[in-house]
Amino acid sequence: MIYPTRSAVIATAAGAPVALAVAAIMPGRWFLALAWPLAMVLLFALDALQAVGKAKTQIDFPGHAYVGETRDCTVTVSVGRKPRNAYVALEPPPLVRIDDDGRAKVPLDGGLGAILLPLEMLRRGVARFERIWVRWSGPLGLAWSQKVVALDSKFPILPDLRPVHDRGPLIFQRHAMEGLLSQLSRGEGTDFDALTEYRPGMDRRSIDWKQSGRHSKLLAKQYRIERNNQIVFAIDCGRQMCDPVAGLPRVDRAVSAMLLTSWIALKLGDRVAIHAFDSRQRVSSGLVSGGGAFGELERIASEIDYSGDETNYTFALTTLSAKLTRRSMIILFTEFTDPVSADFLLRALRRVVQTHLVLVVVLRDEELESIVEREPETADDVTRAITAATLLKERRVVTGGLRHLGVHVIESEYDRVGDRLVEGYLDLKRRNLL
Repeated sequence: MIYPTRSAVIATAAGAPVALAVAAIMPGRWFLALAWPLAMVLLFALDALQAVGKAKTQIDFPGHAYVGETRDCTVTVSVGRKPRNAYVALEPPPLVRIDDDGRAKVPLDGGLGAILLPLEMLRRGVARFERIWVRWSGPLGLAWSQKVVALDSKFPILPDLRPVHDRGPLIFQRHAMEGLLSQLSRGEGTDFDALTEYRPGMDRRSIDWKQSGRHSKLLAKQYRIERNNQIVFAIDCGRQMCDPVAGLPRVDRAVSAMLLTSWIALKLGDRVAIHAFDSRQRVSSGLVSGGGAFGELERIASEIDYSGDETNYTFALTTLSAKLTRRSMIILFTEFTDPVSADFLLRALRRVVQTHLVLVVVLRDEELESIVEREPETADDVTRAITAATLLKERRVVTGGLRHLGVHVIESEYDRVGDRLVEGYLDLKRRNLL
């Protein structure tokens, strides 16, 4: 495809006043006024002939990417006419954002050049790239030669596993060095572990008087926290959880925190399951155990899709509770922005907490908090601050109602939710609430 450049249009338009002046001064030689546009047409045709050539494009996409991260792809351009620069425009899919809509300048050396395009992963799924536009100008800069190159490239965008890879071993090591993990194995649990010699400071109720009489010294029973507990992650993937927080949907923040905590839970010998829902059940897995099962959890988590449906807490939690045959820890990721949905949540959890240990995880609404804390300057700012304060008050009422039911609540910043959840899980496990 050949079309004029901006320089060609401006140069042609600039000659119009001169042509009109010549026609006005010398009416008998009006045909001289056509010299400038004809010259521009000839120059454009000559430049277009020089610009015609073949172009090849190669794009090296990453094999995979995590949602929320930025990865670079290499765009290599080869043009037979050897211009100094080429321009590309890569059409991004809805799951990926590229600066300036994928447009970039590629400096060429001998007709060959390459650049790096940063790709920002917005959502999970399969990113498919279908076409890229390449254009270059002739030596006079008056004509563009443009090619559309069809692509058949794709790569998966997975749940964010960076916290597991980066912080998982560090968190596990930190708790181990502080003695917390050893306390989970040996401490005030329910499973008998061993007999040990009684030392001052130990609970006198742990003394085994029969064995102490046999050995003629005080012996105490040592217990350990029960392993093989059932941890069920219930993820709300409804409309409210698909709202973005700092550029990422809430459900993606929840999935990342869930994977980090499940990795720790599998390391500690617990069994883990995933249950995702909105208006109905979307994803449900069986209980898995062992470090090797984490790959299966990762695959199941990648199937959690975004939804525009309203969340049906009653159906989801009733269905989940019916599947559990023993007391379990249910970690529920959700979001409530109106009293009606919050009331349904409270009603649904009232029956569940009678059998299971429930931990609700919500993200702090930092946008509302910033509106309340910001000093108002206009009447509209005052209105917004009052509305935001009312919404935050309703939110505190709901969290207070959850705690009154016996539900444990974690309200965290979006960038610390994984660490806060791991700490909450270990604290509940250490207190032997299961």
